[in-house]
Amino acid sequence: MTSPGRDPSSPAGPGRSGADANDGADANDGAGSGGDGLGSGGDTAGAGGDGAGAGGETAGQRRSGLRNPAGAVRGLGAGTLGLEALVLLLAIQPIRVVGGELSGAAVAVIVLLAVAAVALAGMMRRPWAWHAGTVLQGALMLAGLLHWSLLALGIIFALVWGYALHVRRVILGR
Repeated sequence: MTSPGRDPSSPAGPGRSGADANDGADANDGAGSGGDGLGSGGDTAGAGGDGAGAGGETAGQRRSGLRNPAGAVRGLGAGTLGLEALVLLLAIQPIRVVGGELSGAAVAVIVLLAVAAVALAGMMRRPWAWHAGTVLQGALMLAGLLHWSLLALGIIFALVWGYALHVRRVILGR
């Protein structure tokens, strides 16, 4: 018995439904051998059980459980930098009103740092962007010489960036 709309001479063949056939459209979905642990050689299910089977992970590596770990880590880095840019731009007026005198040079530095954070957030696919993000955190702390609140923001975002780097190292091993 074939499923509706299937030709008996198709790769599914007679007796196999379209869901069982997987005619190559979803070849990388992980449901086969060694993908995301659902087939043979995966993390817990299938032959091997410990990841030592065909196409699975090696015995010394940990799996993150994410479909695209590199994309998730890039999203974390980009989100952190985007949030930093937003906080920097929104902090200008409260610093001027509550924190005392904020010179034009300090406002220019804040805007420049925010623009740099947005630019880096868009370039997280490049490996050097992570190092540039670290430099950005140092520059924000250095801007604390212009106003003490920039040092406080720099310390807060340096801690958040350090956590993002820790997550990157744990998930990707870099």
